[in-house]
Amino acid sequence: MTTKVAIQTEYITLGQFLKLANLIDSGGMAKWFLEEHAITVNGEQENRRGKKLRNGDSILIEGKGSFTVTSGIE
Repeated sequence: MTTKVAIQTEYITLGQFLKLANLIDSGGMAKWFLEEHAITVNGEQENRRGKKLRNGDSILIEGKGSFTVTSGIE
């Protein structure tokens, strides 16, 4: 099952996404999380916490599940 994570801006960084999806407690944990978990964004390996995620992007995190970014911005 894919979890939808809604954003209210044009994009969100991967580090911010991890916090918004309740996978980490603070932004400072993003670097550690990215080192410990295999993450793919739209089918490609990703480890940059500054990677911009936009509406429709698909994120798969090993051991945590799959997520889709949704946006209220038209």
